[in-house]
Amino acid sequence: MKDLTHVDAEGRIQMVDVSAKPVTERRAVASGFVRLRKETLRAIRERRTPKGDPLEAARLAGILAAKRTAELIPLCHPLPLTHIDVEAEVKADGIALTASVATTAQTGVEMEALVAVSIAALTLYDMCKAIDREMTITDIRLEQKTGGTSGDFVREEDG
Repeated sequence: MKDLTHVDAEGRIQMVDVSAKPVTERRAVASGFVRLRKETLRAIRERRTPKGDPLEAARLAGILAAKRTAELIPLCHPLPLTHIDVEAEVKADGIALTASVATTAQTGVEMEALVAVSIAALTLYDMCKAIDREMTITDIRLEQKTGGTSGDFVREEDG
């Protein structure tokens, strides 16, 4: 295999040395979806879920999770995050989640955005499982990223 950045000459996994990379502004946006029953969505809208507001709990959990990404994903670098936002939007068939993360650093924040949206989705599940065990977490993906030497990425619309 050609130039595996996370594997050394002996095949051992390693954390990439980014010390020679320039510090630049980097941003990433990730999304996910939690499919819920209509009754569960109604309970969320009417604020009658047993554990309290699942949307705010999910937002806060996502923000906290982004900050801890390097503790969860073995080869991620700890980063000085300058912005984290998690949005939860009620749709007809579930909750759409979006996480935006920014830093000025030597490596990107894609994993932080993906971890934020993943933990937000799991928190929604936890907050609503007493009334809906059929929830489905789906479509967790990177939507866009900017900064760094690999250039920008914007997901093409699904067609």
